[in-house]
Amino acid sequence: MALALINGHLIDPASGISEPMDLVIADGKIREIGRGLRADETLDLEGLVVCPGLVDIQVHFREPGFESKETIASGSRAAAAGGVTSVVMMPNTNPPIDNSGILELVTRRIAATACVRVYSTACATKGRKGEEITEMADLKAAGAVAVTDDGNDIASSAVMRRVLEYAAMVGLPYFAHCQDEALSEGGAMNEGYTATRLGIPGISREAEDIRVDRNIRLAMLAGAHIHIQHISTAGAIEIVRQAKKRGARVTAETAPHYFSLTDEAADQFNTNAKMYPPLRGPEDIETIIAGIQDGTIDNIATDHAPHTATEKNVEFQYAPFGIIGLETMLAVTMTYLVKPGHVTLEKAIELMTTGPARVCGLPAGTIAPETPADLCVFDPNATWTVTRNDLASKSHNTPYLGKTLQGRVRYTFCGGNLVYQCP
Repeated sequence: MALALINGHLIDPASGISEPMDLVIADGKIREIGRGLRADETLDLEGLVVCPGLVDIQVHFREPGFESKETIASGSRAAAAGGVTSVVMMPNTNPPIDNSGILELVTRRIAATACVRVYSTACATKGRKGEEITEMADLKAAGAVAVTDDGNDIASSAVMRRVLEYAAMVGLPYFAHCQDEALSEGGAMNEGYTATRLGIPGISREAEDIRVDRNIRLAMLAGAHIHIQHISTAGAIEIVRQAKKRGARVTAETAPHYFSLTDEAADQFNTNAKMYPPLRGPEDIETIIAGIQDGTIDNIATDHAPHTATEKNVEFQYAPFGIIGLETMLAVTMTYLVKPGHVTLEKAIELMTTGPARVCGLPAGTIAPETPADLCVFDPNATWTVTRNDLASKSHNTPYLGKTLQGRVRYTFCGGNLVYQCP
């Protein structure tokens, strides 16, 4: 049966539409866009925004190997709760996704258990050890949309160059986790006043900046598309900005926590505010926002990284890095970017739809007739306080617990199916 979504405000960055519009969904696709539309069933969306299903190109669903933290099934439900209909998984599983056999296993699990569209990256080096390059052509044929050793940077510049040359040859982007691990070794949070006051070893901004610069230079040498993940420093923003001016094939992302929280969120040794790279200072937030405004940043991604309560409930220095973010991405972006007037609502949606889809070449992030009905419907004015009951993830390691945010997902459709409805 056809379903008409009426009286909503449609925002589609790909077509430039931002006005009241009705949609008709049938057979999993958008059939009509216009005004005064009706169908077999009708859903009145007065006061709500309708946009393409959000796209998150950096998530950790932990399967195979770490199912106590998250699974493809639970992770996809968390995505749906956040209005996200397309995600790209990282390959740091156990075993890592470094060959076509493991990727095919993961693909079967996705088909059997996911309620949204789940894509996968593959490792750039075997075992993510930064030594022997994977068979990227095979991995692309098996469905990989990018290669990365996410969680690790490749220490050897010679190996990194060859990785980038191979990725360029097979037409895959390289996702770069930029950290000089020798420089940051032993650190647990941003190097600065808060770390000194808490007595916690710090991670300098330079550990990120040095590798952003190196990796972009090597990508330019190789003619590769490099995507800089989860930028957290003012220095990295400026490096990417200048590289784009020089014509580098570089795209970049930041995560919601890097423009909404400083390292003070780790006060009282809050391990739910421990991630890698770490939260930085107010000056970094200002520069990241400026980078979003001028196009240096291409997309927002959550780096959704679930960990169990047992893992996080230890001394700060021994807790694992990472937080979840799928359920709160839209609301954090609304609260800290749109509400203060840093960007328009239309720009914010672009950063979470067409921007990330373009990085990986995904068939997502737009609303047009005869395209899959992947939609996020949200109330831009609703406020809510984040509780564990709001989280569909198996893990609850988020620094936003107890915080009041603006913007609430009401419905999520994937392929025309209602995969989430706000209770």
